[in-house]
Amino acid sequence: MVKELASTFRHDGVAEAYRHRPPYPDEVFDRLEALITDEPRSVLDIGAGEGAIARPLAPRVERIDAVDFSQAMVDAGRGRADGNRPNLRWQVSRIESAELDGPYALVTAGASIHWMRWEETFARIVPHLTPNAQFVIIEHGPVDMPWWDGVAAAIKRHSRSQSYDPSFDVVDALQQRGLFEPAGSVRTEPVTRCQSVAGYIEQFHSTSSLARELMSAEEAAEFDTAIERAVTPYAQDGVLELKIAAELSWGRPPRSDRPAPKLPPMR
Repeated sequence: MVKELASTFRHDGVAEAYRHRPPYPDEVFDRLEALITDEPRSVLDIGAGEGAIARPLAPRVERIDAVDFSQAMVDAGRGRADGNRPNLRWQVSRIESAELDGPYALVTAGASIHWMRWEETFARIVPHLTPNAQFVIIEHGPVDMPWWDGVAAAIKRHSRSQSYDPSFDVVDALQQRGLFEPAGSVRTEPVTRCQSVAGYIEQFHSTSSLARELMSAEEAAEFDTAIERAVTPYAQDGVLELKIAAELSWGRPPRSDRPAPKLPPMR
């Protein structure tokens, strides 16, 4: 079932719906840039999707290699802002078998790290790290949503991933497997973003468990209606005000004996 859900990201409709996901706050990219201490200033973005991390980071670094197994995602990323920069190199491949061109001074991973075979992923990446390279896991999304109980109920009814555990911590899981030694973490300050109710609904269909491709037209309409009913009382003229925050956790594989840099404060 896990493999089947992961393959959902190959659908064109899922890649298209990705544009409705909230962007990462600008502070994320300030933090990532501050973690790069080695030369060359090259970055590897694994499970890059349509480049929500890679595209905004590309103007700040020497080169970024964005690897994702979905051709639909890569095609979508190339057509979005900064997606065709000459220093942004896309590769359609699973990271476990990707052709890497290190050394990399930074490796980034968003929520897609949940789908990867971790032992194989780290074994593939480690030989391509610079001496002080950091591996950064980034998760983000809306916080402080007064409408969430109604949305969560609709998700529970329609999700294809009934085993989802909201308390699961990927950093803890990697550490328990002996693959990752955390060095630090930070939560960005929430930033306000306005989004139409229609766009807010559509972003759920960019997920593996709620993709339209997994639902009949009737079920998709039922899901959309349930979300609309939950959020409409909090919308103003059909627009929701969202507070978006991100959590960054960084560290290195335990086989490295180099100390991790402290993240300097943002001014």
